[in-house]
This record gives sequence, structure tokens and C-alpha cells, in this order.
Amino acid sequence: MSDLKKPKIVGVAGATVALVLLTAMNFVNYIDRYILPAVQEQVKGEFRLSDDQIGSLTLWFMVAYMGASPITGWLGDRFPRKWMIVICGLAISACNFLTADVQSYSSLNLRHAALGIGEASFGIFAPAMLADFYPENQRNRVLTIFNIAIPVGAALGFLAGGVIGHRYGWRQSFVASAIPGAVIAILIAIFLKEPERESNGKDKKRGEHGLWAELTALGTNKPYLCSIFGYAAVTFSLGGISVWMASFLQRMNGYSQEQAAGVMGPVIVVAGLGGTVCGGLLAQWWSKRTAKALYLVPAWSAVLAVPPALVCFFGPPSLTIAGLSIAVFLIFLGTGPVNAATLNAVRPEMRSMAMAGQLLIIHLFGDAASPKLIGLISDHSNLRVGLGATLVTMVLGGVIFFIGSKVAPPSATVDVQAAA
Repeated sequence: MSDLKKPKIVGVAGATVALVLLTAMNFVNYIDRYILPAVQEQVKGEFRLSDDQIGSLTLWFMVAYMGASPITGWLGDRFPRKWMIVICGLAISACNFLTADVQSYSSLNLRHAALGIGEASFGIFAPAMLADFYPENQRNRVLTIFNIAIPVGAALGFLAGGVIGHRYGWRQSFVASAIPGAVIAILIAIFLKEPERESNGKDKKRGEHGLWAELTALGTNKPYLCSIFGYAAVTFSLGGISVWMASFLQRMNGYSQEQAAGVMGPVIVVAGLGGTVCGGLLAQWWSKRTAKALYLVPAWSAVLAVPPALVCFFGPPSLTIAGLSIAVFLIFLGTGPVNAATLNAVRPEMRSMAMAGQLLIIHLFGDAASPKLIGLISDHSNLRVGLGATLVTMVLGGVIFFIGSKVAPPSATVDVQAAA
């Protein structure tokens, strides 16, 4: 950690403020991310794009996201994170404001890539900072609360994109999300305190060995690797489904854009939020009995989500929403536990780098490619087959998490080198 500024010890009130503000920012980030899937049929029509090109928008977002991750992970482990989070929030808002002037597919791609850099930075700094605010036995609960923003933000993104895009044009739906992001960034600048970083006495050792030693330690940490690669396999499926599901409802079930948004929003907020909360509570209860719980919950959630997803994609239209709702609930059971498993598997001074590694892997092997792959399959067959093909990796994710449960550390926080 940098010696430029020594953070002060922050009490319970400061930790609660941090959790509220960082969760709020995470919420706005997921609104931003899921506006595009809600309006992509409008974008496709205006720019006369193929499904392959629509999938590439998410691909370039993820390329920028992944490219920024190693740099921001290195920065987050060495410098105060508060002001970097503020800069990220303001930059994300600026990208959304600038969408009003997008007039071509290439400029939309560039805007989407720039957004990826800001979101990657926040996604690394915020969980690592929360881990410094809260002790080990509270992290699953805290990260579950933080990740509630994913289904709620995604739901509002679909609703805002679909409704505002239908009534005022798809560009205005992006502009509408910029204002709350800027406000929350300002609140973070005023009220958030930099926490004292937890240390196990090995900061000096890290400094002596440098970046290569950190990467080697992470690369040989079996619990950590199972956590991030299992998450990557699930993200491959979830990312592709979330990008294309609104289009699926419009093409296969005859919904209008506004109707599709009206369905996707409630399904994600109810089923996704319910799954996130239930998964966090289940892992919290189960963790008191076995250290494997943080791996077993996402393992079962991935495997059990496959049958209802198959009903959603290949069953009769009357069962589409029911299958989608059950699948979303089951997938989100593992959201909080898997992030807790990632952070608990590494030494305190390596948490930002660990999160950077997680973000890099889950997007490199996960949702960077799946939207484009679904688009390619759809161009050559149909969207039903494209979506169904991704469920193979959902099963793979479950298998990896089950393997992770076999090597889970007996104590949540371990020395990464000892865990190798």
C-alpha cells in the first residue's frame, strides 16, 4: 500500500456508509450494463446490423474490461481506492451522457469499450475495500448485500431501456442513467472514508517479491482457481442469456420491446433478488457446518438451473416465463458465496489483485465471447438454438465448483502459497 496517505481506522458507522454507497454505485453500473440488451433491437434496426455485430458490442466492452483489470488490480493493492472509485463513477456517467451523440456503429462500439474500463475499475476496488471494512465472518453477508445490486440494477436497466427507448429513442435511455451515477460519485467523495487495510504481517514480503510472485501465488492457489473458473463457466451462460433474452421474447414469443422489458424487469428483480438473498443466507448457515459451503452453493445453483432453462428456450411459449424465473432464481443463489470464496482464498494484501484476476478470467472465458457466439449461431439457425447451446458451460461450472469444495481451505482466509 502506498505511503502517500495513511487511512484512519473506520468504525461500524463508516463501514455501513461504505456498504450503502458502494452498493448504490454497483446498482447504477448494472443499470448501465443492461440498457443495451433492452434496446438492441432498435440499435440493430437503425444501423442495419447482424446478430453477430450486436454480439460484438458486448465483446468490445469485455475486451476493454479485461484489459483494464490487471492495471486497476495492481493500483488497488497499493494506493487509496476512494478517489479512484470517484473518478470511475464520474467517467461512467460521462460515457452515458456522450451516448446521445452516437451516430454510427463504430462510435457506439468505442463508447461501450470506454464504459468497460470504468466498470472494471469499480468492480475491483469496491469488493476489496468492503473486505477491509468487515471481518471474515461477515464478508459473505456483506458481499451478498453488495451483489443484490446485480439483479435489481439489471431489472431497472431492462425497464428503463425498454420504456424510455420505446418512447423517446434508445439514446435517451443511456442518458437517463448518467445522472444518478454522477450524484453517487459525489456522495462517495464527500462521505466515504478510506479503511485501514487488514494485514497478516506479510505486506513487506509482498513488496520484496513483487508482482510476479503475486501472480504465481494466485496461479497455484487451488481454491481461488476453482472459484474463478467455476464462476467463468456460469458467467458464459448467464452473460449470453442476459444479452439476448429480451430479443428472444420479441422474436420467438411476439412481444413488443416495451412488453419484453416489462417482463424481464420483474423476473430479474424478483427471482434474481430472491436468489441472491436466499443464496447468501444458505451459505451463511451452511458455512457454520462446513468450509465447503461457499463452493457447494454455487455448484448446486449452476446444475439445478439447467432444466428450467431448457424449458424456457425449447418448451412451449406458455412456460417460457416460468422456466426463466426459476432458472434466474437458481443461478443467482451462487452470486454472493462465490465472491466471498474468492476474497477469502487469498491473503488480505492481495485482494484487489485477486478480484482483478477474477474479473479477467470470468470475462475472458465467460461473457466476452458468449453473446457473439449466440449471435453467430442465431445467424445460421435461430436464437433458440444459440441460447440453448450455452447451457453446456453451466454444467461445467457446477463441476468446477464441486471440485473446489474438495480443496476448500478449512479456514476461510488462507495463505495463498500454503493453499497451492
